[in-house]
Amino acid sequence: MAGIRDRVRAEFAAEITEVARRHLAEHGAAGLSVRAVTRELGIAPSAVYRYFPNRDALLTALIVAAYEGVGDAAREAEAAVGRDDLARRWTAVFRGVRGWALEHPHEYALIYGSPVPGYAAPQDTTEPATQVVLLLARIAFDASRGPGLVPSGLPPAPAAVRADVEALIARMSADTDPEQAEVLTGSPPETALGVIDAWTALFGTVSFELFGQYDRVVEARAAHLDHQARLTARAVGIPGA
Repeated sequence: MAGIRDRVRAEFAAEITEVARRHLAEHGAAGLSVRAVTRELGIAPSAVYRYFPNRDALLTALIVAAYEGVGDAAREAEAAVGRDDLARRWTAVFRGVRGWALEHPHEYALIYGSPVPGYAAPQDTTEPATQVVLLLARIAFDASRGPGLVPSGLPPAPAAVRADVEALIARMSADTDPEQAEVLTGSPPETALGVIDAWTALFGTVSFELFGQYDRVVEARAAHLDHQARLTARAVGIPGA
């Protein structure tokens, strides 16, 4: 009986989240209202508050779902490439993120657009937000262990930035599984910083496309993203990029 109740509860929460996702597309994050969601569902607000006690809790669920969505898209794209083709795996992550963003622009804007006034993201959103960068870190780590490693184009990290990266690696290693911790600790800070730079280039390029900054500047957006993937892959020493 408990299993049935849990399943029903999960299905209802998913239904609430799906309706909230449509409201997000229509009204934006600032206009999201728990009462408006309950009206569409035809239920009393008190029924929803058992699952999402306020708007911020509903926003958090949407944010986590968005991070998981883009992470899943990147993983699926990367998993479709042979394990030995590191350059194509790296590019596949870039393409997977862009493809998801173009299909889910409102959810992308929720996590990479303007902050929602009055909302402070809780700790629950931290781990889902790291999925893409950790996937890139895994590819860079695989390259460092492979036979075809080429010298990276990375200069020595400035001392202050190196300290930041080392602190980040230590923090993330303590909060992840042993296999992922090996990825984080098995590369020098310069490589970790190169991965962070790649993550920045990836989401910066996708955001510029999605939010209109490339209009009449770069029209060949897919080709430009692939170019960014090659540049950042070469920087961390991935062969064949």
